Amino acid sequence: MSTHPYLDIHPEVAAAVAAGKPVVALESTIISHGMPYPDNVAMALNVEEEIRKHGAIPATIAIIDGRLKAGLTRDEIEYLGKSGRDVAKVSRRDLPFIVAGKLTGATTVASTMIIAAMAGIRVFATGGIGGVHRGAQTSFDISADLQELAQTPVTVVCAGAKSILDLGLTLEYLETQGVPVIGYRTDKLPAFFTRDSDFKVDFRLDEPAQIAAAMKAKWDLALKGGMVVTNPIPEAHAMSRQVIDAAIEKALAEAEAQHIHGKESTPFLLARVCELTGGNSLAANIQLVLNNARLASAIAAEYSRL
Repeated sequence: MSTHPYLDIHPEVAAAVAAGKPVVALESTIISHGMPYPDNVAMALNVEEEIRKHGAIPATIAIIDGRLKAGLTRDEIEYLGKSGRDVAKVSRRDLPFIVAGKLTGATTVASTMIIAAMAGIRVFATGGIGGVHRGAQTSFDISADLQELAQTPVTVVCAGAKSILDLGLTLEYLETQGVPVIGYRTDKLPAFFTRDSDFKVDFRLDEPAQIAAAMKAKWDLALKGGMVVTNPIPEAHAMSRQVIDAAIEKALAEAEAQHIHGKESTPFLLARVCELTGGNSLAANIQLVLNNARLASAIAAEYSRL
């Protein structure tokens, strides 16, 4: 386990990692940029509780006053939730500046992976990963999450890539980078709010133990990078593909008209889709994160036994 000079590991998390017990990392961008207050704080605390109920220790990750944090206190989660978008959204590129400036930042998938790996945490639950944006052929807008998956040894459990993205190009990019995309009890790539898409996953695995065994084999072979485990949103909370696609098309057109690009595009699009679906997508978002937390806990428990 790291004793990195910039890193603070919550005592409970440190004890679990040292003892080889299951730990699940959680990102903080979903708290500050993903949902409105107080839904965001309630969701963050519920997800931590869900992980505990399923036998693992949660480690929500953020940067507070320039310190990398693996495991947050309730007050720190409340602070991130209340501060909302006043908190910087931090990816790999931004980390040194937030640390050097002793600033506070919410971590994306990429920076959460970096800090989790530093702390010795191998499993991370989130909503959806970033990916290749629609129109990337001309904009080159590709999430840093994908490059991080190619180099940082953390397994990311998600409900697929956010459906606002170009799913086909996202899969192509991951393949080029040698990142396997696993479908948990599914052959099709889930698309965040919907249980499937027109695309297939690389490997279907039906049991957490199989996923843990593949993780161990990958890293025993000294292969760099992580894995993507896609876990379809529960049937009861899935949304109609037609409804979501229509909302996304409208939101994308509005983003284009308002010249919203880069790191601002995802929060804008998700918020607009939420408005256009009458808030249904927010409820679905919370349920899929809880579902991913449950699966991540099971994978972490199996991996800790190996």
